[in-house]
Amino acid sequence: MSGLMLLDTPSLYFRAFFGVPESVTAPDGTPVNAVRGLIDMIARLVQDRRPDRLVCCMDADWRPAFRVAALPSYKAHRVADDGGDQTPDALETQLPIIDAVLDAFGLARAGVPGYEADDVIGTLATRGAADGAVDIVTGDRDLFQLVDDRGPVSVLYTARGIRNLQVMGEKEVAAKYGIPGRGYGDYATLRGDPSDGLPGVPGVGDKTAAALVTRFGSVEGILAALDAGTDEGFPAGARRRMESAREYLAAAETVVRVVTDIDAPELAALDDRLPQGARDPEALVALADRWNLSSPVNRLLNALAR
Repeated sequence: MSGLMLLDTPSLYFRAFFGVPESVTAPDGTPVNAVRGLIDMIARLVQDRRPDRLVCCMDADWRPAFRVAALPSYKAHRVADDGGDQTPDALETQLPIIDAVLDAFGLARAGVPGYEADDVIGTLATRGAADGAVDIVTGDRDLFQLVDDRGPVSVLYTARGIRNLQVMGEKEVAAKYGIPGRGYGDYATLRGDPSDGLPGVPGVGDKTAAALVTRFGSVEGILAALDAGTDEGFPAGARRRMESAREYLAAAETVVRVVTDIDAPELAALDDRLPQGARDPEALVALADRWNLSSPVNRLLNALAR
């Protein structure tokens, strides 16, 4: 059981879209595979994990200006010709349906202009840890930087599917990557992440990145060692590479680090209590009928009622 469950909703609906056949449609032919898949994921999570509170965290801005200003390559490969993201049309049409269904259930939905879902998760996890356990459900390894055994704050990693979640805390992150448990952000900065357009430090791979983070604790610690002029603790050739990458390291810190202190009324007024039934039953029935969602809707209703 967890006190608070935070869903990386874009990660989940993208997974649903590519995991459920697009042939799953509403009576009018509109694809609803992502909607159905997401509802079933939430039903499984509620049934298995029994959270007291749950928030569906959203991307109000998938490529925030402050990150692009720091590092123009950030997600640049995902920009479409019209300047938006490359969300498939068949998924784009389902996003308003997802919002409507979540609202009809009464599930909390949170996004803040200028920030990604990751930042909303980071802020709510930091606040929520004061009251008990926090589970973050995501397929994005960037959120490993938020794990904290003191809360505890754990990541339920979806790479193997919702039925086979990998529970990642500090010990698990440390065992997998050979770094301090909360050092994933610094590790990713050094080795890079092509999926986000993060180039990393040239010549620095997984082992060197892990060694540097373990020795110096953070990118900030590495830069302090460079300033001090010491060679101690740097693998062969690494000090020179770090010196050459100073500008990148300073910029990447802004890009990689998940924001944990968003001050926004959208979050202050959030009612994240898990409902025991639909907030708007009539609207939910109408949505289920129109979009061929009766089976997954009933599964989630049953999960909520238990």
